[in-house]
Amino acid sequence: MKERRPDSIRVMTWNIHGGIGPDGRFDLDRIAKLILRHDPDVVALQEIETRGRGQDSLQPLRMLFEARGHWHEARTISAPDGDYYGHALLSRWPMRHGRLHDLSFSDREPRFAIEAKIDSPHGPLHMVSAHLGLALSERRMQAGKLAKLAHPGGGEPGIVVGDFNDWFAFGAVRRALRAVLPQRTMLKTFPARAPIFRLDRIYVKGPARLTAAWSDREARTCSDHLPVIADIAPRASD
Repeated sequence: MKERRPDSIRVMTWNIHGGIGPDGRFDLDRIAKLILRHDPDVVALQEIETRGRGQDSLQPLRMLFEARGHWHEARTISAPDGDYYGHALLSRWPMRHGRLHDLSFSDREPRFAIEAKIDSPHGPLHMVSAHLGLALSERRMQAGKLAKLAHPGGGEPGIVVGDFNDWFAFGAVRRALRAVLPQRTMLKTFPARAPIFRLDRIYVKGPARLTAAWSDREARTCSDHLPVIADIAPRASD
């Protein structure tokens, strides 16, 4: 695990591909262990899925949720039997004003953003996590909504994380977010075995400052995406 300063906030985002690795094996235990090895304060997970497996299949993730203590889920697709597909935002600190924002576009797959205020020991954080769509017109609309969510007013640090499915150098997401979130990670995360696209990112708004960002190549055995982990100084002077 990378060492960090005690005054920093560690944030992680990871598309876990339903818990299925490139070996075709469903194994959430190895995913949970890799996350815990980095000891993030805030974690955003995309493509959580119980469909066809039952909710007991999520036990390794549930243990992770309970270890962090605070979370919000976006169940974008729900089955009649209670199984679902979606994403989640987890925090070791209390989360207030948790809201889901509908980013769905036309008849494409439902999409939601999770917004929350996190009461960190360094002060409040405004967090947004999302998993955006595959179509250009869809992402253009979703990016505009994210930009508005990312700048709600107030002076608290802002962080937007997720799988943005935006592989163009000057894609709609980057154009929309860079004005309000000028700092971002730039790691290649997809496909995990030989990554060439920067689909998964962490965006940061002042007064916070992005101080370090990295991935974990061992994650290529767990998912088709690599995670992004970042240390963030909550105040520019930190």
